[in-house]
Amino acid sequence: MSNSSDDRRQFREQREKNIERMAKSEKLEKLRVDFFEQTAEYDYTYSFEWMGVPIIQYPQDMIACQELIWKIKPQVIVETGIARGGSIIYYASLLEMLGNDGIVVGVDIDIRDHNRDTIETHPMNHRIRMVEGSSVDPETVAKVKEHTVGKGPIMVFLDSMHTHDHVLEELRLYNDLVEEGSYLVVFDTIVEDLPKDYYADRPWDVGNNPKTAVHAFLKENDRFEIDKNIAGKIVATCNPDGYLRCIK
Repeated sequence: MSNSSDDRRQFREQREKNIERMAKSEKLEKLRVDFFEQTAEYDYTYSFEWMGVPIIQYPQDMIACQELIWKIKPQVIVETGIARGGSIIYYASLLEMLGNDGIVVGVDIDIRDHNRDTIETHPMNHRIRMVEGSSVDPETVAKVKEHTVGKGPIMVFLDSMHTHDHVLEELRLYNDLVEEGSYLVVFDTIVEDLPKDYYADRPWDVGNNPKTAVHAFLKENDRFEIDKNIAGKIVATCNPDGYLRCIK
């Protein structure tokens, strides 16, 4: 028999202390932005795949979402913005490992034929439902919510159009799916922390982006709070202030 003592509690406590310190570090916050700017030149977020399909995310954010999905064990994950399909396949594979009957509902205004084919022929497709249409169109929202009736917990990931008005409307339309203890994650909030005109060819910019939408939403909705420790511990994240925990 091993004589080693059970140090699991001490390990968790020390880890939480370190995470709290990292979340408060201005040096690490600067490092996060520097990392994004330095790697964006190489389209860093386009570098990765999940189960053979491009997933346009930071690996660090993927790990953070994995931890949340394991903790919450959702029956439904709603994601706005399908792109090439890697993220909904990633979430579907995590639900597969959980072993429940969970599904991912992916929403996109334009699901291109080749991307649809990739998703529909993938081994994880049985856990995926796709809805084509604007994520803020009432008909689209109604179709999405049909998949959530009688199910819970539910998690929501917002990763479509990144303008302030669009994201704020998504927050207003989908937040009611998320119950106490679960999470709503808003992607690409880092836009607010980048130099002005960084995305010269896109409609979002400093002052008009997912992070400004998050802060506007929190002023009108007291059911959510920012979980600072998530971005704090993974450091390199596209979603600072974007991990919202439902508290009531």
